Amino acid sequence: MEWKVLPQRLLPWYEGHKRDLPWRQDREPYHVWLSEIMLQQTRVEAVRGYYLRFLDALPDIAALAACDEERLYKLWEGLGYYSRVRNLQKAARVIMEQHGGEFPRDYAAIRALPGIGDYTAGAVSSICFDRPEPAVDGNVLRVITRVLAMDAPITKPQTKKDITERLREVYPAGRCGDFTQALMELGATVCLPNGAPNCDACPLSDLCRSREGELWKKIPVKEKKKERRTEEKTVFLLRCEGKLAVRKRDDRGLLAGLWEFPNTEGTSNAQQVLEQAAAWGCKPKELIKSVGRQHIFTHIEWRMTGYLIECGVCAEGFLWADEAALDRIYSLPTAFRQFLESI
Repeated sequence: MEWKVLPQRLLPWYEGHKRDLPWRQDREPYHVWLSEIMLQQTRVEAVRGYYLRFLDALPDIAALAACDEERLYKLWEGLGYYSRVRNLQKAARVIMEQHGGEFPRDYAAIRALPGIGDYTAGAVSSICFDRPEPAVDGNVLRVITRVLAMDAPITKPQTKKDITERLREVYPAGRCGDFTQALMELGATVCLPNGAPNCDACPLSDLCRSREGELWKKIPVKEKKKERRTEEKTVFLLRCEGKLAVRKRDDRGLLAGLWEFPNTEGTSNAQQVLEQAAAWGCKPKELIKSVGRQHIFTHIEWRMTGYLIECGVCAEGFLWADEAALDRIYSLPTAFRQFLESI
């Protein structure tokens, strides 16, 4: 395939088929950066509402940098991967302290910000500043490897590096941002990750080497993932005076710094959970019910058994919050928030 035809094919197609997304209304770096961080490992439709709510609360980089941690986590609640928002704020503070509050225009300076990798730096550089810097994500890798019928695993860094370098050669001056978004859009809406691609609607279909013999079923090639490990947990839904006990997780590790229902490793029976509640000083009065839940992270699956226990004392060592406070103030990750439905 002649690489230089890519912009000629994709730019007219993009103009006629691009989705109306809130972060495409302008090329403000803060808006593009925020959307790209939110969209990592999250579906577009799930991000729309979060994006608008986040910007309404924190309309600029200065507001993000100054935001209270509890409020920040609450705005992000439900999006998961909380390290993303922690790094978002760290980067905002670097921008305020080292760049005078202005988002840097240089690719190297953008890439050096906390939480920003090659993809995000490429997206912001091309979309906001018209720099020929590719943003190669899963969508772009899928499109290019299928068009070329590449059998190199996309999980290998060299594959992404090779595609990035080849794309950089054909970025069209004055349309770099549109070209980046056209590649993303084609992968998100036509050359689909799950199910058959819509080849009849693809502007590259006559060039695609994977269309014949349905090679697209085997491409992109991925190396086998490590099996996800399973962890059993017992979750304590301790209720007293209409309030539930929560506590903060450690500042390091999974869900660092977020609120959680008290929990212990492994599976405990009814007698053991009552004894544990008593050991915490909660004076358990009644075990009302148990409920099973699970939550899947990237590399770990939690299999949880939650016990709703009516207590006689709001014991020290926990924060006791009513339903309104859990809705408005305290950020419970989805792994624990799902238990609220059963109470």
